[in-house]
Amino acid sequence: MTTTCDITDICTRAKAASHVLAGIPGRTRNKALLAAADALEAGASGILAANAADVSAATARGLSAAMIDRLTLNDARIAAMARGLREVAALPDPLARRLATFRRPNGLVISKVPVPIGVIAIIFESRPNVAADAAALCVKSGNAAILRGGREALSSNCAISDILSAAFASAGLPADAVQLIRDTDHALVGELVRKEGLVDLVIPRGGESLVRAVMESARVPVLKHYNGICHIYVHSDADIPQAIDIIHNAKCQRPGTCNAVEKVLVHKDVARRFIPRLAKACAKWGVELRADAAARAIAPELKPATDADWSAEYLDLILTLGVVDGLDAAIAHINRFGSHHSDAILARDDDAAKAFLAGVDSAAVYHNASTRFTDGGEFGFGCEMGISTDKLHARGPVGIKELTTYKYAVRGNGQIRK
Repeated sequence: MTTTCDITDICTRAKAASHVLAGIPGRTRNKALLAAADALEAGASGILAANAADVSAATARGLSAAMIDRLTLNDARIAAMARGLREVAALPDPLARRLATFRRPNGLVISKVPVPIGVIAIIFESRPNVAADAAALCVKSGNAAILRGGREALSSNCAISDILSAAFASAGLPADAVQLIRDTDHALVGELVRKEGLVDLVIPRGGESLVRAVMESARVPVLKHYNGICHIYVHSDADIPQAIDIIHNAKCQRPGTCNAVEKVLVHKDVARRFIPRLAKACAKWGVELRADAAARAIAPELKPATDADWSAEYLDLILTLGVVDGLDAAIAHINRFGSHHSDAILARDDDAAKAFLAGVDSAAVYHNASTRFTDGGEFGFGCEMGISTDKLHARGPVGIKELTTYKYAVRGNGQIRK
C-alpha cells in the first residue's frame, strides 16, 4: 500500500518536474501531446482490455447503469480522447501570451507574464477519459499533474497513464510530468491535498460528496464546483415557442450534466399563456414538473414543489417550476437558490437582458440560449478540467489559460528606490 512517504515522494518529483516543464518550449509540449494521441490510438486494444476488467468488476459490485456508462470505453471514446489531445495541441500557447507591459516614470519596464501554476492534483471519479484530458491540459499549460482516479477505473487509468507517460518522455518531457496514484485508499486523498509547498492546486472532479471531502481536508487551494442548479427565467415578453425549444434542449439533451437546467421561473404576466404549453411539452418529453402554488393555480395537475426542490440538483428528467413577480424577483431568487453555475433569461427586451446578465452572480449567464453551452469545447477552449463555480482564480470552464497564473518581470538600468 502507498504510504504517506510515497505520496511525499510523488509530490516532490512532480514539483521538480514542474520547474523543468515551465521552461520547455511550446513546440516541444505540442509534440508530446501529438505523440500521446498517436500512442493512445496504437494502444487501444490494451486500454479496452483493462477497461473490460473494470466494467466487469463494477457490474459485479452492482454499480448503477449510469456509472457503468461513464466508466465504459470503446473505440469511439478512445478516438475522442486522442482527438482531444490533438485539439489541445493546436490551441495557442497560453504561456506565450502578452498580458501587459508598461513603463514607469523612473524608466523601469514592467511586464506581466503568464506562468504555469506548478503542480496540479486532479482527483476524479468514474470517467477514465479524464486522465487523458487532465494530462493534456496540464502539459499544454506547463504544469506537472498528479492524477488520482476512482477505484472503479483503476485498471483503465493505469493503462492510459502508462501510455501517456511513455509518449511524453519520448518527446522530451520530464519522466514525472504526469503521475498516477495507483493506490485507491481514500486516506491518500487527504494526504495529497495537505501537501503545502509541493502541490499548488487541487481540482476535484466528481460529485458533491467528493468535493466536500476534499475541501474539508485541503490545506492547498482547491478549484471546485459543488453542483449545477441552473435556472431559466422566462420574461414577460419572451418568444414562447423559442422558450419551449430552449428549455427542451437545456433539460432533455443530457439531463445528467451539471449545465442542464433544473429550475424554470416564469414572469406572472406571461404565466397563463406559458405554463400550459410548458406542461404539455414536458408531458411529451417525459419530464416531471414540480410546481409552486402560483403555477399549480394555472395547471393544478402538476405535482407540488417542496422547499427542498428549490435547492435540489436532480440530474434527471425533473424540473421545478415557479412564478415570480418580475425581473428583480427572478434575479434575487436565482442568487439565493442557484449554485452560481449557469443561468439564462429568455426575453426580447434588451434592457431586461442586460439587467439579468449584470445582476445574476453566476459563472455563465445567457440571453436567449441554452445553459448547455457552458462547456470548454463549446466555448472554444478545447477539453476542460471542469466547470468552476468559484470566483478565484478561475470561473466557468477551466481550460489551459485558467491553469496559468502570472508574475511581473521588471527591467531596469540601475534604478534604486529613494
